[in-house]
Amino acid sequence: MPNLDPKSIKKMMDRMGIKSSEIDAQRVVIESSDSEIVIEDPQVMMIEAQGTKSFQISGSVREMRKEAAKVEISDDDVAMVKEQAGVSDDAAARAALEESNGNIAEAILKLKGG
Repeated sequence: MPNLDPKSIKKMMDRMGIKSSEIDAQRVVIESSDSEIVIEDPQVMMIEAQGTKSFQISGSVREMRKEAAKVEISDDDVAMVKEQAGVSDDAAARAALEESNGNIAEAILKLKGG
């Protein structure tokens, strides 16, 4: 919109029922299943129109990969997987449990080939 000052734009938005306000934020974090996007020193604008809120965010962005949580595998779980899958190798049972994130049923199926 050329040649419009911010006050004119604000008045026009008010007439259309669009409200905007700045949010005093120190940091914005967006989490996904395998990473986090962190926005430091953000400028956050909330825009509300027809009952819907939208956010416009700008700032210094960095992305961090999440570390997979280490699953604790007990000797009892290893013994159960060995017994149910019909294998005698502790290492194979433990590896199957690690691959399945500690899910005993999935580890048994992996060792049975199913």
